[in-house]
Amino acid sequence: MLRASVHIEDILEKVLEYNPAAEVSLIRKAYEKSLQAHGDQIRKSGNPYVEHPLEVALILTHLRLDVPSIAAGLLHDTVEDTSLTQEEVVREFGGTVAYLVEGVTKIGKIKFTSAEEKQAENFRKMLLSMSKDIRVILIKLADRLHNMRTLEYLPEDKQKRIARETLEIYAPLANRLGIGWMKAELEDLCLRYLKHEVYFGLVKKIARKKEDREAYIKEVVDIINKNLKENHFTADVTGRSKHIFSIYQKMEKNGISFEEVFDLAAIRIITDTKFNCYAILGLIHSLWKPVPGRFKDYIGVPKSNLYQSLHTTVIGPGGERVEFQIRTAEMHQTAEEGIAAHWKYKEKGSFDEKNDAVFAWLRQLVEWQRDLSDNRQFMNSVKMDLFAEVVYVFSPKGAVKELVKGSTPIDFAYSIHTEIGDHCTGAKVNGKIVPLRYELRNGDMVQILSSPTQYPNKDWLKWVKTPRAKTKIKHWISVEERKRSLEIGKKLLEKEFRRNHLNPSAPLKSEHFQTILKELGVLSVEELWVLLGYGKISPHQVIQKLLPQEPLKEGVKDKPAKKPGMEKEGVKVTGMHDILTHISKCCNPVPGDPIIGFITRGRGLSIHSVECPNIDELDYDKERIVDVDWETRTDSTYPVKISVVTVDKPGILASVSQAISSSEANISHAEITTSAENKKATLIFIIEIKDLQHLERVFKNIEKLESVVQVKRVRGGN
Repeated sequence: MLRASVHIEDILEKVLEYNPAAEVSLIRKAYEKSLQAHGDQIRKSGNPYVEHPLEVALILTHLRLDVPSIAAGLLHDTVEDTSLTQEEVVREFGGTVAYLVEGVTKIGKIKFTSAEEKQAENFRKMLLSMSKDIRVILIKLADRLHNMRTLEYLPEDKQKRIARETLEIYAPLANRLGIGWMKAELEDLCLRYLKHEVYFGLVKKIARKKEDREAYIKEVVDIINKNLKENHFTADVTGRSKHIFSIYQKMEKNGISFEEVFDLAAIRIITDTKFNCYAILGLIHSLWKPVPGRFKDYIGVPKSNLYQSLHTTVIGPGGERVEFQIRTAEMHQTAEEGIAAHWKYKEKGSFDEKNDAVFAWLRQLVEWQRDLSDNRQFMNSVKMDLFAEVVYVFSPKGAVKELVKGSTPIDFAYSIHTEIGDHCTGAKVNGKIVPLRYELRNGDMVQILSSPTQYPNKDWLKWVKTPRAKTKIKHWISVEERKRSLEIGKKLLEKEFRRNHLNPSAPLKSEHFQTILKELGVLSVEELWVLLGYGKISPHQVIQKLLPQEPLKEGVKDKPAKKPGMEKEGVKVTGMHDILTHISKCCNPVPGDPIIGFITRGRGLSIHSVECPNIDELDYDKERIVDVDWETRTDSTYPVKISVVTVDKPGILASVSQAISSSEANISHAEITTSAENKKATLIFIIEIKDLQHLERVFKNIEKLESVVQVKRVRGGN
């Protein structure tokens, strides 16, 4: 048998380094059981399968986790992938290890209706496990990190699917848990597989500048060390280049080329006291001019994951931007290990009360998973909470609230209590009255004004940013819409009964009508009224079932007339027939995009992308949303608007147009704007494509062009 690249002795040695009293015999036993269980199993790379649990366990030692966690890391795939049972794990390794193994085991036996549902169900289970014992997610993250490191051996479609899920869920989770190095590595690996050409293009460009960059970092470090010594500071100074994904993000966000990204260097200073952190900050600002708006004090106001550090960016030697991070050794340990730095080995998964704030966001996610039965809404809420930049604001009593960047007083009100949010009429920020759509800024002190006669309205959905506020507003509006639809549906059915000379109330009490309800899949008369009011069922459908129909004339087939546009869009509608559909112009979804259908009043079914900019204004009304999917078609094309930012030079429009045409996509519209100030050109195209894979092929061809800085899809007014 081939030998694994990591040996169990390496793991035991590392555990004993940070926990000399560790009972490593349990870890050795777990390794032997894993080796026996996996037997001759081979990974896609051709290496023995046991290499994977060994690598996972090694990653866990970097987080300085306890013995049960390392043992569970070695056993995490055995229950699903081998003949070893959960009962055997309990018997041989105890309840704690067995619980951790069960929490990490992938869901393989449950059948799901879609990939999205499977992802949501996986994540719901992971959340519940996390809320009981945070070690579950730390093991899961280690598992995902090693899988990403060996992703090259899988087919391209699986590479992209796993990388996309990692970028959307696992990298942000690592960030939320404060494990910065893991987040950075996961993001870089995701970029490698999602945007192959972009990633390796950046790798080459960074390599060309490597010697210059290292020489520059050394110059800055030498200057700092000299000044620290002269001022009698005790500190350790190290320099590093920023990771690839952060450089890519900066290029994308600002629409700039690699050559225009100046702050590629980051310097870290680790000192002995909090006081000296601020003193060294003053020293740096005396040496070089700070960049306005780039100073962050995470010592005074720590992040929710307990991260503490001072961040500042200065104009360093040669006019280049340099970012500094200044912290104590204890703060650095938290920054490296994240939540695991606060581990208490003797208490099963518990933390000090002072660190309880770490779990505020986790408790919120658990609450959402209970409140939001819709998988798409739930995953959108999770991604919003994990991805978003944050602002820190204060209550009148000085309590700190962490909110999504762009949040409004309404978000703040709902973060305190649902009742306060529902009855919010206005707010004072820093003592001054502000409108409800005001965007809160770091350091704002917020006081909510309320009234018992005030209630949420749809406009609020355009202003709020936090998933909690959106969920609560949608729930309130949904309840009100249901009441309104019930009244409308009742009146529509009564009107149809009268038109057919029926007593409006008599048929509802008959046994025959109860049978009709069952045929329609409706539980009660009240629910029927609601569905009639929403437009999901028509009064005519009810009458057709209630009254005997005239027999069809001979030769006439019982087939509904096709309405214009019924099949034109290539969309399948679950549970509904003979309905007019149209692709929404606000988001222009294409085959491959996840989509939903929304019943409009008088215009049939509107098909939207789940990423539609107007989705929040649709989501409140669940009864008007129907499941839809794409038909398998190859003869239709769909318009997509794309934006291409390039270096402004002669012939660039022709080059990009050629790249699009070579991808077999037709250009129906093109426009170009240039900026003399930054020497950039922005090219807007509307192209006709067949599906999402076709669009990705277009993007790949455009990204190969040397002068292209950014390519993105434009939805709605974006």
